[in-house]
Amino acid sequence: MKTLKIAIQKSGRLNEKSVELLKNCGLSFENYKSSLISTVSNFPLEILFLRDDDIPEYVQDGIADLGIVGENVISETEVDVNYLQKLGFGKCTLKLAVQNNSDIQNIQDLNGKAIATSYPVILKKFLDKNSITADIRTISGSVEISPGLGLSDAIFDIVSTGGTLKSNGLKPFADVLSSEAILIGRKGEESHPLIVELIQRVQSVLRAKETKYVVLNAEAKNLDQIVKLLPGVKSPTVVPLAEEGWLAVHTVISERDFWEKISLLKSAGAQGIVVMPIEKIIL
Repeated sequence: MKTLKIAIQKSGRLNEKSVELLKNCGLSFENYKSSLISTVSNFPLEILFLRDDDIPEYVQDGIADLGIVGENVISETEVDVNYLQKLGFGKCTLKLAVQNNSDIQNIQDLNGKAIATSYPVILKKFLDKNSITADIRTISGSVEISPGLGLSDAIFDIVSTGGTLKSNGLKPFADVLSSEAILIGRKGEESHPLIVELIQRVQSVLRAKETKYVVLNAEAKNLDQIVKLLPGVKSPTVVPLAEEGWLAVHTVISERDFWEKISLLKSAGAQGIVVMPIEKIIL
């Protein structure tokens, strides 16, 4: 039987969440912090721990079957891989930023300016699209200090919270690319049974994170109104209570709609609402 290989970040902002996702998929592995490769004991899978910049090419070239990496890295490396599943973590935005006292007010003001970045490919495409000619200065790290040192007039970098920019006297003024972690695969391999199964496991974990399991009590006379508010996976489960005329309703609610739904349910007569996390949802 084929053993799959999946490449994830060895260290950095996606490592912990990638490991957590794989473990939540029921995969058992150990010693990932002290090794570049870890074998899963209960699924034909090996996990490769790599630099994030290397992951897309490992997948493209068939060294790894799958990878978890940020969209920004895929765009920068310009590899030819399949986007299999957005993973909902590692969200960030690539932004242009300038010093707080800069006279650069809009994108066109970047003409003739120097911009420091670790993402020259993405930046060049953006500048070309907007007919801007600028001096792109590629820096491997600490991009945010370059304007203060006189190395550039602006920077182009990943921004998650904006705290690093603020602490270095910078302000963002243009969003270029939104990014999050993506499960990628080698072209032509997406129908392999093991890959299909692993994707299904990932999707079941992601669906569970986006929903809450809700149990509530309601009088029978209010049931129709309450059920209209509750889609469930297919439809709510309704169970009679020991007290005549009362029912227990079981369902799932989207995280996005949670508080709005709870308020509506209470208004419709729902009582004793219990909300619980869901581990997995398999459709």
